[in-house]
Amino acid sequence: MAASSSSEEPLSLLRITIRRSITVGRAGLIYGTGVSLFLTIILGVSSPNGLTAGMPIFLPIFATAGSLGGLTVFTSDRLKGVLEYLMAYGISPRRQFANILVASLVSATIVLAIATAVGTIIFLVQGYASNTFFLLIAFYSLPMTYASAAFVAIVGMYWTALSSPRQGMNSPIGVAPFIGILPSIATLGATVALGAAGLDITGPSFLIVTSIAVGLVAALVLVLLGRIGRLLRRERLLSPA
Repeated sequence: MAASSSSEEPLSLLRITIRRSITVGRAGLIYGTGVSLFLTIILGVSSPNGLTAGMPIFLPIFATAGSLGGLTVFTSDRLKGVLEYLMAYGISPRRQFANILVASLVSATIVLAIATAVGTIIFLVQGYASNTFFLLIAFYSLPMTYASAAFVAIVGMYWTALSSPRQGMNSPIGVAPFIGILPSIATLGATVALGAAGLDITGPSFLIVTSIAVGLVAALVLVLLGRIGRLLRRERLLSPA
């Protein structure tokens, strides 16, 4: 019985972490979903190019904004000594890190799934014929959303572990939204530059730009993941109070 309880504990903790992240981050989820749906509908009824290229590009910005509940939970738990308490009961820093990371990706998925479903329905109802929409969703929106959400969650957790944060701009919660959307904003800027240069923003050149952007962020996430052992040691998760 004891072995069975021990094996089920991490899974149960993960479910609780996801639920807490969604509850704590509901404002971000509502904001990210609402704005992405509004822009998707506006672009969908205005022009094919607006939906085809515009919607997949801005979607990661708002999906990442909706993923911050997990980081909020992590920061709050460290300040209140909850992480220290969990470690005393055998939950390792790596397990806590993984739970928050998964919770952040789940929150991002909620925004991503709703907006993508609505965008796809509008695309099909309007009778648009370009395959670029689905290519960008598959090879830019999805990977960029998950890479950006992972990036901001990892940076925020490292920041929390290395500092004594307070709620506000001097804490990871204060600047996390800006950190998370930077990759997508940069790609959006590249899109505008391509359009200003007279290039087809639904053509192969644009797909190359978006693929490079995703690759750079994913590589950065992998580098940060490799620093878990050094930056997320047990003593760094003790309450600063």
